[in-house]
Amino acid sequence: MKRMNLGIAILMIACMSACAQINLGNLDKSVKNAENDVNNALKNNGKKGKGLSNDDIVNGLKEALTIGSKNSATSASKVDGYFLNPHIKIPFPKDAQNVENTAREVGMGPQVDKFVLTMNRAAEDAGKTVAPIFVDAVKHMTINDGMSILKGKDDAATMYLRTNTSGPLKEKFKPIIQSSIMKVEVTKYWRPLIENYNKIPFVEKINPDLNEYICNKALDGLFYLVAQEELKIRKDPFARVTELLKKVFGS
Repeated sequence: MKRMNLGIAILMIACMSACAQINLGNLDKSVKNAENDVNNALKNNGKKGKGLSNDDIVNGLKEALTIGSKNSATSASKVDGYFLNPHIKIPFPKDAQNVENTAREVGMGPQVDKFVLTMNRAAEDAGKTVAPIFVDAVKHMTINDGMSILKGKDDAATMYLRTNTSGPLKEKFKPIIQSSIMKVEVTKYWRPLIENYNKIPFVEKINPDLNEYICNKALDGLFYLVAQEELKIRKDPFARVTELLKKVFGS
């Protein structure tokens, strides 16, 4: 009986040893498979974002800026593009509020309203001239510009455009705006009112240059619209209307 028990024990130990070897073998395979999975994942992760060439990045950003600036210029240059858009409407200069009040007190309210409308009409007219300037700035974008924009904030492309076009745009805008504001009667009273107001002791002096004021406000409004277009392309997949935009901003 003891011999039989000893034989059974030896058999059980042999079976356990065999099973352990089988399990260890499976464990080795599992470990190797896991290692392979991790390595493949790392490789794929390393490739993510690197499938884009420098040309892809620059061309994609050029495309985004071209589409964004075109949409913005179209929106700004249509009738009431500025005047009925509360985000970019050009108001009577805030630092000349007393001048506006004085004009209204002496019965010039309708002229003041017409003046505000004309300032916005001037900006809308000027908006029709921006396309060639935007296209030229986009054309000269470098690889470094592209990488900075791609990794930058949500308005990085807009800021690039603003930096490279504000000067030329202002030169384009000024004669158009000057022509528009001269059509309004209240303009005749603008400079004398401002100059007399500035003679009052201790008041903060006001810039009498309406052209400069409208130019700056028109540019602010235009680039506000460009920034909104850029944000849509970055955040909204449906705004990526070309394959290249999907490739660059979806990666």
